[in-house]
Amino acid sequence: MSLTESRITRTSAATGTGGRTHATATAVTSAGRGRSLVRVVVWWTGVWAAITRGSAAAASWVAGTVRPAGVLVVLAATVGLGLGIAFGWVEWMVAGVAALVLVAASVPFLFGARSYDVELSLAHERVVAGDGVVGEIVVRNDGGRIALPGRLDIPVGDGLVEFGVPLLRPGHTVSQPLDIPGLRRGIVTVGPATTVRSDPIGLLRREHAFEDVHEVFVHPRTTSLPSTSAGLIRDLEGAPTRRLVDADMSFHAIREYAPGDSRRQIHWKSTAKTGRLMVRQYEESRRSRMAVVLAVAEQEYIDADEFELAVSCAASLGLRAVRDARDVEIVVGSEIPRVVRGRLRAIRRLPSASPRPMLDGFSGVERLESTMPVGDVCRLTAESGDRLSIAFVIVGSPVGLTMLQQAALSFPADTTVVAVKCDERAHPRMQTLSGITVLTVGTLDDLSGLLLRGATS
Repeated sequence: MSLTESRITRTSAATGTGGRTHATATAVTSAGRGRSLVRVVVWWTGVWAAITRGSAAAASWVAGTVRPAGVLVVLAATVGLGLGIAFGWVEWMVAGVAALVLVAASVPFLFGARSYDVELSLAHERVVAGDGVVGEIVVRNDGGRIALPGRLDIPVGDGLVEFGVPLLRPGHTVSQPLDIPGLRRGIVTVGPATTVRSDPIGLLRREHAFEDVHEVFVHPRTTSLPSTSAGLIRDLEGAPTRRLVDADMSFHAIREYAPGDSRRQIHWKSTAKTGRLMVRQYEESRRSRMAVVLAVAEQEYIDADEFELAVSCAASLGLRAVRDARDVEIVVGSEIPRVVRGRLRAIRRLPSASPRPMLDGFSGVERLESTMPVGDVCRLTAESGDRLSIAFVIVGSPVGLTMLQQAALSFPADTTVVAVKCDERAHPRMQTLSGITVLTVGTLDDLSGLLLRGATS
């Protein structure tokens, strides 16, 4: 009995050990298969990513190289060869082969698009509206082979200037003048120069753009104006106001001493006569600060020419103030999204430290469809800045006198408000209303004469 139990025990033990070994081998096999599966998934992910990138690059190249005529020819080659081979139609096979030959013959014309080195230079990058820009284009063959004739496209604002590039041997250059005719006010982008390779039929086209880009600031036309010290503001070191203070430069009157007054302001002669302490009283002198507010809303002008006249008037006034070394603030309305229009107020200030930045700022001023009316711009200008001595408000002909009077009420009572109304169909005249002087100008030269008339009146 003992021997039998011993055999059963050994058999059971042996059976248990074999089961554990089998289970361990199964687990190792499963782990190995899992790692292999992970490797396959990772490899396939990389291959798929490479295929996707390659397909995207090929699609981009085809979209930028094959023109609509080329697409038709390739389609004709595919359909012609397919139908000709499938049904034995010789005519379709001939058409397909001819289309394929056309595509193959167009490919050599694309070579050498990147062998050029193009240098674009302009004589001036700041001009006045109506003037042209002169420049030069130098094309050099940097490749080691002869560059076939090609074309060079240079964007100028919304337009395009084309130049033909002849056959160039390695290292040779060719220069051509660039003459851009009279430009309208604005910021005009010239460049980048783009080399164009295309076959004579126009099936394929290859372009390569260079990084040389120039910005031409086309300043508004301006006119010479009389000094702002003549007639409107007569001050050299400060303009006296109606506010009375205890110490300043402009003497006003003598009053009785009050506790807290400075003893240095006691007027002893008056004190001796009256027997009471009397002190001097002055008018506050304030350095004249000028504001030029330009309306930019589309509904405040009849057309683009009237707006250009307004910009020229504003630029002339700002330029005169800068040359007179005055503190000037040039304000225009800012673009406001339609969803928040009526709930958001915003203005934009142009640089006014020196003439060049100021005129550069005027180059970028455009009419806006969604912006505040000129009355709100004046109100925000008066609220956000220091006290002003004089404010010029430049508007178009649709703005009536009532609206101008409401805009003038936005400024303090001691601020002189002059409105410049631009109307190319009207005769120049000057009107004096309650709290505002309105100058109506038909041309830019009228502004100088009206300001001189205001100075002598």
